[in-house]
Amino acid sequence: MQPHPTAAARLVEFLAAQGIDRAFCVPGESYLALLDALHRHPTIDLVTARQEGGAGFMAVADARLTGRPGVVMVSRGPGACNAAIAVHTAEQDAVPLILLVGQVPRASLRRNAFQEIDYAVMFRGIAKWIGEATEPGQVPEMIARAHAIATGGVPGPVVLSLPEDVLAMPCPAPAPPATRPLPAPPAPADATRLAALLRAARRPILLAGHGFEAPGGRAALLRFAEAWRLPVAVSFRRQDLFPNDHALYAGDMGLRNPDAQRAAFAEADLVLALGTRLTDITTQGWTWPARGQALVHGCADPRFLGWQFPATLALPADALATLAALDAETPSAPAGREEWVAALRAIHLADCAVAPGDWPDGVAFAEVAKLVEGAAAPDAIVTLDAGTFGAPFYRKVAWRQGQRLLAPISGAMGFGMPAAVAAALRHPGRQVICAVGDGGALMTGGEFAVAMARGAAVKLLLSDNGSYGSIRIHQEREHGGRASGTDLANPDFAAWAGAFGAPVLRVEGRADLPALAAALRAPGPLAAVIRTSLRAVLPRPGRG
Repeated sequence: MQPHPTAAARLVEFLAAQGIDRAFCVPGESYLALLDALHRHPTIDLVTARQEGGAGFMAVADARLTGRPGVVMVSRGPGACNAAIAVHTAEQDAVPLILLVGQVPRASLRRNAFQEIDYAVMFRGIAKWIGEATEPGQVPEMIARAHAIATGGVPGPVVLSLPEDVLAMPCPAPAPPATRPLPAPPAPADATRLAALLRAARRPILLAGHGFEAPGGRAALLRFAEAWRLPVAVSFRRQDLFPNDHALYAGDMGLRNPDAQRAAFAEADLVLALGTRLTDITTQGWTWPARGQALVHGCADPRFLGWQFPATLALPADALATLAALDAETPSAPAGREEWVAALRAIHLADCAVAPGDWPDGVAFAEVAKLVEGAAAPDAIVTLDAGTFGAPFYRKVAWRQGQRLLAPISGAMGFGMPAAVAAALRHPGRQVICAVGDGGALMTGGEFAVAMARGAAVKLLLSDNGSYGSIRIHQEREHGGRASGTDLANPDFAAWAGAFGAPVLRVEGRADLPALAAALRAPGPLAAVIRTSLRAVLPRPGRG
């Protein structure tokens, strides 16, 4: 009689059945049985990262691109601690993520064993669910539950703790079929009421959030906005949800929005917020939609309805299902709608200009962002780290249909390079551009080694201004320019980048920008080290 597969093998069997074809890890002795099960399985590619935070960010980015849960595997204790940043990012970004943690043996649980952590305590508040298997027969059921919770409602992260001895035990229980809850549509009466509100609104705004990241979401959003002639704003750092060169694109809800835009949005007579939790940045510090503005709020998780903003109509419904429910309705727009659309578009375009300028300490990174706009392929994937260098990519670059922008809604430094590795592995035929600052580069920039080892043609743009620029700007504004803790003594980044084996380009001034544009369009990897002007972004007298 053949022995039963191990619990680890059952887990891998379930993941493969759900179309999971890639997992990310830093190997650890506490989940050797899981690594062995993956070695025996022919369809799941295992990507070995250099740090658990990098592995987790790769899984988050892969999930953003596929719509399937990202899977990351780490060892107990230090490994789980390093991976926690990805769990927080997945929660803030509404991305399905499954974190598998090799745990101490069952006999050592809750005895303060070597590297033991109680993950139910550790991840409470940032994970949708935390499970721990104490018998091999629990593993198939728990991985199925983890998958369902990660993908249901508002997607997010789950954590499954797997004692090393449990993983290695025979498991007679087969993997159960996956639970795939259907997207919840609005009630028919609510759909009819929403259509009536849209027909009556002279100054509506459609605010599009994470719900449109689902497969087919971008195309459905575009069709709906065009049919109903609705200006579209996107929630924080989701510029690629709607083509920015479209006449209906009204901009994003981000940091330090222009006063003219905020004033205009306050004049909307209907805010249709779909697939968004209406968090602080998207709502401009909980100030918009303002009291008195009609709000229709649709979110797949009813916990977020009526939380901060009373709604004229609250829809505990999926964004795409909401649009589908209006297919039977006849779109129309009252007089004055086109003038409103044009006014919002003009305000957005006025904020997109970048004035060329010479700075003694380097290139203004806004000019690099505009260069990327011109050099990016129609299906380019651009990944961004957190930092001031990224700001022009959100406000100055027009993201076109077919392009993808992967940026951490959580604001986590270190996201850019791992996300680029995941993107280049997932889509090896597409141009992948990664922009990072000199702070984030030395957090997870070592994952460039993974890109080079796997033949992933990542094009790295490294902004070197010798500062944690975002914090320095706040110090200039709020503390009279007293810089504390924000200066960086950097290595020779060109030598560092070259050590990975990629071609290196130094950009010292504006005269080097044409060479950078050509290098971005050329095939293969690239490491461009750009001497970036700090003075260009610091507040100046009269500028605020």
